[in-house]
Amino acid sequence: MMTTLYEGAYAKLNLTMDVLGKRPDGYHDLKSVMQTISVRDDVEIDVETGKPWCLHCDRDDIPCDERNLAWKAAKVFFETVKIDPNGIEIRITKRIPSEAGMGGGSADAAAVLRALNRHYGSPLSVAALAELGSLVGSDVPFCVIGGTALVEGRGEKLRKLPDMPDCIFVVCKPDFSVSTPVLYAKLDETPIGKRPEHLLMEKAIVTGNLPEIAQNLYNVFDPVVTAEHLELNYIKSIFNAYGSIGQQMTGSGSAVFCITPEFEYAAVICQMLKENYPQVFIAKPVSF
Repeated sequence: MMTTLYEGAYAKLNLTMDVLGKRPDGYHDLKSVMQTISVRDDVEIDVETGKPWCLHCDRDDIPCDERNLAWKAAKVFFETVKIDPNGIEIRITKRIPSEAGMGGGSADAAAVLRALNRHYGSPLSVAALAELGSLVGSDVPFCVIGGTALVEGRGEKLRKLPDMPDCIFVVCKPDFSVSTPVLYAKLDETPIGKRPEHLLMEKAIVTGNLPEIAQNLYNVFDPVVTAEHLELNYIKSIFNAYGSIGQQMTGSGSAVFCITPEFEYAAVICQMLKENYPQVFIAKPVSF
């Protein structure tokens, strides 16, 4: 009998982001404090459809075949637990912007893993499910566990941190996007003058000190992207002028975000930006 599963796919922000060097496999070792936020896609999964696998998305620019990370996640899950779903249909309603550094595709994949694991009686622990996610994409393990975590390696080494204190994020995705491989190549050729203070960030999170969290936001990609896209400075200036206590780019961009202590500040920032930047979001921290 066909069953429909429902799962939220939550975006992520990088509170800190450091690139430690290139690995022999061609990837880079990273170190980042990540946070899930309430901006989300919705994922629905029909199992036992009795039909060939298919995937649908409400956005035309998203691949709806084996290239989609959600499809890959379902495939690797069933291969691992050795279950035949007898047909599967995945439907994704997108809200997380693409090519933003917010982990949209990874969030969808993680939602598929969580939903399928729960439906089949949790044959995999959360840790094992996150490890499985590393076969799908670098951000998938974090998106599986959610909340606040220190992420290292290619993204497969995770350590949960206490929940971030209550606050409001404003996230703005400008019109341009950044090629992640090109950006890594530029960073390989550019001396990194400043790196994030992960220990100070972790201490601020443990003590629940929101101003200290905001002061320790840092992403090594931010100055590289901003040097070529000065409008990021304009967005940050709006953040700063209307109540932000800290701001930076997330991931490899191009979305930038700020932290505000009150919703009223976030609402004003959103109002000031939305005429020029349609993709502006107000969000809160989320933990699973």
